[in-house]
Amino acid sequence: MVREVLQVGDPILRKKCEKVTRFDETLCALLDDMKDTVLKEEGAGLAAPQIGVSVRAFVINVDEGYFELVNPVFVWQKGEQTGTEGCLSVRGKAGTVTRPSKVKVVFQDRKGDRYSLVAHGFFARAVCHEADHLDGILYTDKAKDVRDAE
Repeated sequence: MVREVLQVGDPILRKKCEKVTRFDETLCALLDDMKDTVLKEEGAGLAAPQIGVSVRAFVINVDEGYFELVNPVFVWQKGEQTGTEGCLSVRGKAGTVTRPSKVKVVFQDRKGDRYSLVAHGFFARAVCHEADHLDGILYTDKAKDVRDAE
């Protein structure tokens, strides 16, 4: 089911999210809804708080594939890249943000099984952007500039 994406100004977007402790049908439904929503919105990712659920989970939809990360934790970050970002919760705006060029993150899947992944380039940018949402951080907090999107 496609959910409404909350917009900047909603206090849920500024809350630090709770760790997921129950890997059940409710989590599966949330992740399914997040996938439906990010696909409809044609985004690169979507975090649970963006649809009003304050838990540590996000989805990524990039060239490397579709990923669901629950309770993600960064193991390391390397390098630096600067580029333009937008956000489904900050419609019509874009900003220049510096992020790591390569990251390793450990996470759980919808069943609670543990995995790790290494992301490079835009994939790393998307992982960092969505992980920030779990701590109540928007890209606009880190942007060198925020402007109308083209």
